[in-house]
Parts: sequence; structure tokens; C-alpha cells
Amino acid sequence: MLHHLIKQAAGDVAVPAEPVTASRRSFLKGAGAVGGGLVIGAMLPKAAFAAETKGPTIIGPADPRPQAFLRIAPDNTVTVLVKHLDKGQGIMTGLTTIVAEELDADWQQMRGAFAPADSTLYANHFFGIQGTGGSTAVANSWDELRMAGAAARAMLVATASARWNVPVSEITVEKGVVRHAKSNRTANFGALAEDAAKLPVPQKVALKDPKDYKLIGDPSLHRLDYVSKTNGTAIFAMDIRRPGQVTAVLARSPRFGGTVKSVDSAAAKQVPGVIDVLTLPVGVAVVAKNTWAAIKGREALKVEWDDAKAETRGTEEILADYRKLAEKQGNVAANKGDAAKALAGAAKVVEAEFVFPYLAHAPMEPLNATVELKPEGGCTIYAGSQFQGVEQKVAAAILGCKPEQVAIDTVWAGGSFGRRATPNADYIAEAVMIAKAYGKAPVHLVWTREDDIQGGRYRPLFLHKIKAGVDAQGKLVAWQQRIVGQSFMAGTPFEPVMIKNGVDETSVEGASDMAYAVPNLAVDLHTPVSPVTTLWWRSVGHTHTAYAKEVMIDELAAAAGKDPVAFRTELLKDSPRLLGVLKLAAEKADWSKPLPKGRARGVAVHESFDTFVAHVAEVSVNDKGQVKVERVVCAVDCGQAVNPNIIEAQISGGTGWGIGHALRDEITMTGGVVDQANFDTYQPLRNSEMPPVEVHILPSTVRPTGVGEPGVPTAAPAVANAVFAATGKRLHQLPFTKSGMV
Repeated sequence: MLHHLIKQAAGDVAVPAEPVTASRRSFLKGAGAVGGGLVIGAMLPKAAFAAETKGPTIIGPADPRPQAFLRIAPDNTVTVLVKHLDKGQGIMTGLTTIVAEELDADWQQMRGAFAPADSTLYANHFFGIQGTGGSTAVANSWDELRMAGAAARAMLVATASARWNVPVSEITVEKGVVRHAKSNRTANFGALAEDAAKLPVPQKVALKDPKDYKLIGDPSLHRLDYVSKTNGTAIFAMDIRRPGQVTAVLARSPRFGGTVKSVDSAAAKQVPGVIDVLTLPVGVAVVAKNTWAAIKGREALKVEWDDAKAETRGTEEILADYRKLAEKQGNVAANKGDAAKALAGAAKVVEAEFVFPYLAHAPMEPLNATVELKPEGGCTIYAGSQFQGVEQKVAAAILGCKPEQVAIDTVWAGGSFGRRATPNADYIAEAVMIAKAYGKAPVHLVWTREDDIQGGRYRPLFLHKIKAGVDAQGKLVAWQQRIVGQSFMAGTPFEPVMIKNGVDETSVEGASDMAYAVPNLAVDLHTPVSPVTTLWWRSVGHTHTAYAKEVMIDELAAAAGKDPVAFRTELLKDSPRLLGVLKLAAEKADWSKPLPKGRARGVAVHESFDTFVAHVAEVSVNDKGQVKVERVVCAVDCGQAVNPNIIEAQISGGTGWGIGHALRDEITMTGGVVDQANFDTYQPLRNSEMPPVEVHILPSTVRPTGVGEPGVPTAAPAVANAVFAATGKRLHQLPFTKSGMV
């Protein structure tokens, strides 16, 4: 997804000639700094993948630069300021581990805190602005945080050397203790920090060899958030309470693209606790003393909606239009060899149509944010902010102020799966609009579960038509694929980079760049337009392209009379990392061993976000068509494993996410109105349905990549392929209930 953006756009962003430093006021306010400590970091410019003169390519410059990534306090705690949103994926722990490793700190002294909103200091180097997504947090912070930790360590050692009048070479650091063995002198970081902060920052630092890592790769490290999220002290956006704060909910059109025609708010204003009713471009806001009063006030509203520009089709009508588009060629996304000619000469040809529904993100904590206007202009936003760089600018435009007058206090978020990262900062914009219109107190905008499920920003509805063929020896010789689906990049600032020649890269990723060795490949795309709002959804385009590809590959293996793992092995001879996870997953799942009657295995393998994953699923299907996933084995190659336990958790979670949505989830519409409303009609996977998941991590010392999303794409097709092995039934339309499986 967005990691592609910077690979193309990095060269278009100007790099400052001199490092930019934060003002003391902005740093202290944003970071809550404790006096008398060392503040150091490594600020990287927006351009990415700058290369060192010698050695491997790194993200950003090769020299550390003072900034606000690392604070060592007199009490000997070390706080890492994390520029990314942690919404449950473990970023706070992962990024802190990187600093602690190079610092040679004791894990018990490490702390994490969210950095203030500042795209100059805290830009995601893959985006050019501050933001979290695309499984990029560790990948884009790897170099800057290692350098920050190493530079801080060097400065602490230099301080001890001067204080004790001993050579730097005789000083060691271990578990947060600086030691000179010959004189038997020691000091902790807190005792040295104030003097260390006065030293010049080294322009080059020596980074550890991976063989010397003590914290990176250690599965015993506890997560930094496990206590606060257990005892309830972790602060989420829903917990924010500002002096005089009021609550607001928003009545939005039940049809996408609908607008307010008229409002009768008399009954709503009579609801106890309702303070005001405001008509805004985004809907009708009910402001109240508490959430319950606001909801009841909204229920009492009488709103007439204008559907002149709204989506009024139902899901089946939209799908019928997609099928008409699929009858002709779309914009070319990939063209290698001559697929049509090769298909004409193929010994066996397999054709299939795949349908993927709209899907909601449905994070456990619905969207919400608090906006507090400042008397001098601007505001402070309290939210689980995922795209601070966008949200600052959008809020400033609404308020008519400068972006730097918009402070964002990022707090923990209860899930996102992509939903909190919107190109137009939708829910943040709503909150700012309401706060501006009300103007009397801080406003907490709350979305209900129904608002979330019916409020759009869905994974788009997609249709795939695939025709592929094998020769007489069972070798894959041709692949034609037509994809039809909405673009969520169109009309956003990302469009100029992500959409080329009518092809949105996020719609075809995983298909146009297929790793399987096929000599003749043709992929094209149709991008219909609809008022239904769509957005990236955990693993983005790979959510549908990987499924279509891996199910089709299984069908081709069957047509060729070959074992599914053996068939893939032949096709991946030039993709060693994909081949590595495929072999490991098959080995750990005992692929070659027979299963008891009534059970079967399926396999899928895919690369997404520069991470390589293979799933082997074991299922049983009863005579009523009920599918039970009995066991899942997964292998992952994500480069250097910073926190193995978090990797396992994310891959396991991604597995459950992929399987759960494949089994039964979909967003459908009737006459343009969404049919689902809450978790009774849009059901996440239950704990009782979650299969045992084994995660095996391939050892590696290459640059780490992300794991928040890559666990999703191969989970569902592995299950679908297992169902085929058990029943002979192909599952071409999701969810599985569309094919009679339950």
C-alpha cells in the first residue's frame, strides 16, 4: 500500500539543507519533559532510502541528529517518544526495544510516550508526513532509532570518561550501568544525563552487529502497555475528559452522498441533557451533556435528506454493473508476453469469477475525538491519531489558522485496521466543525457502533475474472486477470502518485506484480465511481488479490494433477524468500502426512508490505456444510525479528481477522442503505471459533519489515483451499456463506 507511495514519491520531496530543531516550548509541551535530562534523537529528512557511501542502504542520512526521540531523566528512566500510533499492534514496545538495544539499557528502565504532532520532526519517511500505516512503523524508524540510541550511549560514555578521567575504550555499558572496571566506578544513565546533554552529538556512530543483540529478538521482553491496559490506567480517546466538556453525535445521511435538505430539531431540543442542535455540511450535530442524551436527541430529530447525488443502488445492482464492465478490457496494469495466444495453445484452461464484498473495519473502540479550541486561535485535539500530518492541516483549514496552531495529543487507540487513517481526516474534521460551530466548550464527538458499521470507509467491493492455463506437462503458461473495483486514492492527495495511466496500484497490488513464474501475464483494471466511501483495510489490495491468486493456483495445480505445495514450489524457484516460508509452513504442518478422515489441508503463500507469509490451514466440514478451522500453521519472513512475541501475536491476529471475514462478513446495501448495523449482523470471529495458530519466524538479519497486515492475505485462501480438498467445492465468492458454507 503506502510503502509503494514513497518508493515513487521520495524524490519529489525537498530535503532541508540544515536539520530542523524543535523549540523548547513545543518539545516540553508535547513531550512532558522532566527537567535535567538528556534529549537526543535522529531526525531524518522526508526523502527515503538515502545510501551510505559504504555499506547497506539505509532510510535517511547516516548521521544521528539531536531531536526529541529519547529522554533520560534524573530518576534513570529512559523514555522513547514514539511518532506512530499504537492501536494494539505493539509499536510502542517495538520502537522502544530498538533504542534500548543500542543504548545497552535495562528493559526495566524503559518507557514509551507518544510524540507530539510535528511532521517536520516526526515524519514517517515513507509518507513524508507524520502518520502510521502500511506496516511501516519499524521499517521507517529502524535506522533513526538505532542511531539515536547509539549516539546517546556514546555521549553517556564520553561524559563518564571525562568525569572519571579514564579512556573511553575502558568503559563498558550493560543493562543501564556505565562501568569502569579498573577503578571499580559505576554510574547509571540518570546520573550522567545532564552533563551528557551538553556534549556535541557524534556525527557518526557504530551500530551493533546483530549477533550482539541482547534485547532485539528476545521473546521474554514484556510489552510496555500490558500493565496499564490490564489495570485500566491506559488512556484512550474515549477516556478524555476536559473541563466543561460536552458530547456530540452526528446524524448523517443513511445513503452515501446524501445531504441535509431540512431539519426539525424541536423534539430533539426537548430531550433532557440536550444543549444544542447544529446543522453542518457533514450532517446534523446534537450537542449534549452526555453521550446518552446526545443519542436520544439524535433519535428525536426529523431530518429530510436530499438524495440527488446519493448512491441508491443495492449491492446486487452494483455487482451487475461491475460484471458489464468486466466484459471488456480495462486499463492495463501488467502485460508480459502474449497471454491470449498462450491460452489458446494451453492444454488445460481454468476460468473463475471471484467476488469480494464491502467490508467494515469495525475497531473495538469506535471513532471519537475531543477538540478544545484555544483562545489565541487553533485547537488541541485529543484522539487516537493515526495521520497527524493530515489532521493538523485539515483542522487548520476549518479553523482558519496555521497547522502549527493545531496541537494533537495522541493517545492509545482501541484498534483501527486502517479506519483512523483517512486522507481527509473525516471524523477529526467533524469534531473540529462541531467545536467551531458550538464554540462554548471542548467537544467530544462520539461515533456509535451503528455509525461505524454504516458509516462507510469500507474495503471496496471487488470483482475478479481470471483465465489461466497449463501446458501438457502441467506448467503454468498463461494468466489473464480482470479486476473491477473502486479506488480510494482517487480524489485524494495520493492520487498523482498512486494512480498511473488509470491504474490505482492499491487495487492491483499482489496481482500485477505476481511472484509466480508465468511467462505470459495480462492484468487490467476498471475503476467505477460511487458515492460509497471506501478506504484501505488491513492489508489493502492484498485482501482480495491474494485470495483470487491462491485459490486459482490451487485449481491450476488440480488441473495439472500436481500437489499444491509442489506446484507452487516450481513456480517460486526465483523467489527464495517466498519459497522459504512455503517450505517451512508445509514442514511444520506435516503436509506430506495423511490426516484423519473428514479433515483436509490447504495452503497459500504471498508477499505483502515486503514481508513473506505462508499459511497451511487444516479444516473439517460436516454434512451441513459447517466449516471448522482445526489448526493453522504459519511461517513468516519479516527480516530482523525485533519482538518475536509481538510478531507472533500480529500474525495470529491477522490470521483470525482474515478467516473471520471470509467465513461470514459482508456489508450489503438495499436501495443504497446499509443492511448491517452492529455486531449481531456484522459478526467478528468469536474466541470459540479461533483455531490454534502456530507461528514460525524465519531467522534473518536483514532490515525488518512490517507484520501488522501481512498475516491477513493468505489466511482465507488457505482455508478455502482446505475446504476444496475436503469437499471438492470451490469458494469463489466471499463470504463463504454465499457458497452455502457456514
